[in-house]
Amino acid sequence: MQKQTNIVFMGTPEYATKILRALVEAKFSVLAVFTQPDKPVGRKQILTPSSVKVYSEANLPNVPICQPKTLRDEALVAQISSLKPDFIVVAAYGKILPKAILDIAPCINLHASILPKYRGASPIQSAILEGEKQTGVTAMLMNEGLDTGDMLDFVYTNCENKMAQELFSELGDMAGELIVKTLLNFQNLTPIKQDDNLATECKKIQKTDGLFSFNEDAHEIYNKFRALTPWPGIYLESGLKILSLELFEGSSGEAGEILSIYKDSFVVGCNSGAVKIYSLQEPAKKAVDANSYINGKRLRAGDKIL
Repeated sequence: MQKQTNIVFMGTPEYATKILRALVEAKFSVLAVFTQPDKPVGRKQILTPSSVKVYSEANLPNVPICQPKTLRDEALVAQISSLKPDFIVVAAYGKILPKAILDIAPCINLHASILPKYRGASPIQSAILEGEKQTGVTAMLMNEGLDTGDMLDFVYTNCENKMAQELFSELGDMAGELIVKTLLNFQNLTPIKQDDNLATECKKIQKTDGLFSFNEDAHEIYNKFRALTPWPGIYLESGLKILSLELFEGSSGEAGEILSIYKDSFVVGCNSGAVKIYSLQEPAKKAVDANSYINGKRLRAGDKIL
């Protein structure tokens, strides 16, 4: 009978939950789950557990859930070491693992890009922002660098015209399949060194990243919309937020000019090309459909939105 593979899992958002679920369904033995501390969310700042914690409480009642503020604690390292894991699996955990933990067992990270591109905190959004046609997940052995470890295996998917949320979900499912395959086949895999000359890094998305102008190229605006919806969303200097938008193939005009008005939308010219807007929201007001906005502002073709 094959020996049970013991795992310590570290992850936080829904993407990580999909990977943990795949491990549980494949009958790997999860010894402990590490996730970020509960965070205050929304206007009322309600303390909210991570997606991984919610899943673990419901499906792994006998598995300890650890939410340390730091991993640089000798007692914590000793605790993980005492579990004698065969692997430590990491997915969007949100903390750097110190060498003391990396030395306990092979640490495998499921990073949502084809490395060495888009190392860092926002690989999915960054691939969309850059207009990539393809992205995927890399299973990699972790070292002390940020997503710089040797690569074990990959899965790929097309990302043209996909929204970030759609890709997060799809790549989570793909990463779940990838980690099961990687662990079962680990002894036969040959780690591949990353070429640092080809590496790109991406930063954590900030609210200010959502600011855009119709003076940008229509494709750039479309990519920003796909990458940054629902958070932080895309908005003009005035604070007007665009909630639903697509590229418009056809006429173009001056940046910010309303080119045509339809029953469910209106077309706005960009620096090059045009976009079609379906719904939007002014600061401190409710979201409205395009028609309500146009009628409320008494706008016509030829008027400008800036």
